[in-house]
Amino acid sequence: MTERLEQVIARLKTLPTDKQDAIATLILEELEDDQRWDDSFAHSPDLLAKLAAEAMAEYRAGKTQELDPETL
Repeated sequence: MTERLEQVIARLKTLPTDKQDAIATLILEELEDDQRWDDSFAHSPDLLAKLAAEAMAEYRAGKTQELDPETL
């Protein structure tokens, strides 16, 4: 465990139980979300490569346009 994480846990221990549980829930949800993304990417490398190739082909063919944040 890193020193930074140990500091966080020590501080969390000083909080009331309900706040500890709320923060634990947030952390667990974030970890689960990260795992879902990792799993999705691991199961679809061919699809991602295909989509990237299609995007590059459209770019090279002049079928794309520069994104202007002001028009979003």
